[in-house]
Amino acid sequence: MEAGKAFTRRTGVEVKYSFASSAQLARQIESGARVDVFISADKKWMEELRRAQRIDARTERQLAGNRLVLIQPASRPRVDPRNWASAIGRGRLATGDPDFVPLGRYAREALRALGKWQTFEPRLARAENSRVATLLVARGEAPLGIVYATDARAEPRVRVVTMLEPSLHSPIEYPAALTREAHRLAAGYLDFLSSPEGQKFFAKFGFEKPSEIT
Repeated sequence: MEAGKAFTRRTGVEVKYSFASSAQLARQIESGARVDVFISADKKWMEELRRAQRIDARTERQLAGNRLVLIQPASRPRVDPRNWASAIGRGRLATGDPDFVPLGRYAREALRALGKWQTFEPRLARAENSRVATLLVARGEAPLGIVYATDARAEPRVRVVTMLEPSLHSPIEYPAALTREAHRLAAGYLDFLSSPEGQKFFAKFGFEKPSEIT
């Protein structure tokens, strides 16, 4: 939202946000919701909107990247990162729902690569997004969670146990594009987010640089 405020100060154009999971937002756009810019947490939903001809593919670009981290409640004794799987006890592992949420799909890929998916699949606390999964751990409702590094950074009640190697899962990227019905002024905002000034806001909150900026 800080980026939007900076853009408004520069141009006088107000930016309004609608926050939800990538799946929810994509389905709203497919159903005809009036949106100018779509920013997704993974490529799948951008590709779906491209197939549905709901976005202007010429404007598509990568805005930022992220990492997966394993977290625990900050109030509890530190978990050994070398033996974290045993720290789950009888509790559940909080992460995104892998059937619907990008975070969950990344977590499933990582757990499969680690040979732990069959163990943890029946014990998942399937959250609707990374923020909800982070809150489950922050409130002590789950002893461990796999979430985005940016959400762990923003929540003081959780502690990062370890960062999962990026090689364990698909790259976490945030593609963005204008919709087919976007107002002409929306292109300026998307360009601003891609610019060096706009990228500073992503870096401030812990996002990584995208693999490419077009």
